Amino acid sequence: MKTETNIKLFESKKVRSVWDAEQEKWYVSIVDVIEVLTESPNPHKYWSVLKTRLKKEGSELATNCSQLKMQSADGKFYRTDVADVEQLFRLIQSIPSPKAEPFKLWLSQIARERLEEIDDPELGIERLMEYYVRKGYSENWINQRLKSIEVRKELTDEWERRGVKKGQEYASLTDIITKTWSGMTTKQYKQHKGLKTESLRDNMTNLELVLNMLAEASTTEISKEKQPNTFAENSKVAKQGGSVAAVARQKLELQTGKKVVSELNAKNLKSMK
Repeated sequence: MKTETNIKLFESKKVRSVWDAEQEKWYVSIVDVIEVLTESPNPHKYWSVLKTRLKKEGSELATNCSQLKMQSADGKFYRTDVADVEQLFRLIQSIPSPKAEPFKLWLSQIARERLEEIDDPELGIERLMEYYVRKGYSENWINQRLKSIEVRKELTDEWERRGVKKGQEYASLTDIITKTWSGMTTKQYKQHKGLKTESLRDNMTNLELVLNMLAEASTTEISKEKQPNTFAENSKVAKQGGSVAAVARQKLELQTGKKVVSELNAKNLKSMK
């Protein structure tokens, strides 16, 4: 099963989702859906009670729901109950919520948009640009961010060819690259910027994005040349790629007298512009 993890926003709330390319359908975190619909302080407990009730009623959703690894707030990946769009429509009927109908429309929209983007990939790029424009990012920053997505995709494609496992191994190699060039792990970097579950790249300045791209692009090129076959070998390559950007960062800081790794985040849009 070839999958792609994503995070969607419904009324500014994050909903973790995974796209199954073979089945051409979304799988969505049930707990996230429950949190959106009920605003429960403990959506995990809510789902546990609801699942028990649905099992007693003989619901196929409670007995046949799938599990996929998804990233939690602590940055780690855990197996999470998920449902496809059709199953979610049935689940929503069991949850009294004034948001039920708007959420159904939203589900239909993301399913339709994904299929449209498969037929025309440029639509996905356009929608992403619109998202960043609405968030108030500058045109220059948006161009850098889109380029960083391309560079990241080239790196993960290379990792896939090298047999690196998605999830924890991707995260570990990313940590090595980030710490090598910036001096901080991904978690430390996010804490430095005052972030929790937000995307680190969405909160980088132009310069941080450029150096992060240099680190990831360098890792990709070194990997193509050295063709690592084990996780240990890929880790060594990741450190070598990050070192290229580390040298550039150090030289730039020496010339400007300013630190590249910044506390600025997306809330400081004026500064980031």
